[in-house]
Amino acid sequence: SRQPVVDAVKLAFYRPEFYGGGALTNEAMRGPSAWSVGERELMAAYVSEVNRCPFCVAAHTATSNLCYGDHATAAATLADLETAPITEPLRATLRLLGRLTREHSVDAEDVRAVLATGVTAEQLKDALAVSLVFNITDRLANAFDFEVAGPAAIEAGARHLVKRGYG
Repeated sequence: SRQPVVDAVKLAFYRPEFYGGGALTNEAMRGPSAWSVGERELMAAYVSEVNRCPFCVAAHTATSNLCYGDHATAAATLADLETAPITEPLRATLRLLGRLTREHSVDAEDVRAVLATGVTAEQLKDALAVSLVFNITDRLANAFDFEVAGPAAIEAGARHLVKRGYG
């Protein structure tokens, strides 16, 4: 891409024994799921927004944008979940992921509310895997003060993630 290597890649390759999230992240983000890649990237961006992680918000918003083929869906979702142009099952799932990220817990009623929108138990499990990965990654990115790369590098990284995944 002729762009600088972003801090997340540096961490993953420099100390894989410290942050061995590659296989876990790849499974959550690219493994078999009823959620599309774009929806999972939007989940990553949303969890990252709740965690106030500028690096991950930028990276996964850009990746979601490529998957959706627009810049409006992710922007609207991050600006106001309740009016975003997304399906109700995805909205309910993001609500749950947001609560889990902010409050570090959810209850049976929260889960029932998501399932009532038509989300399957397997989809909920997949969404929780995305949340797990990005709650870890966001904290590392914030702790190590990952630099938000310029637009060209973010776009190149997004193209790489869409084409090659996280493995």
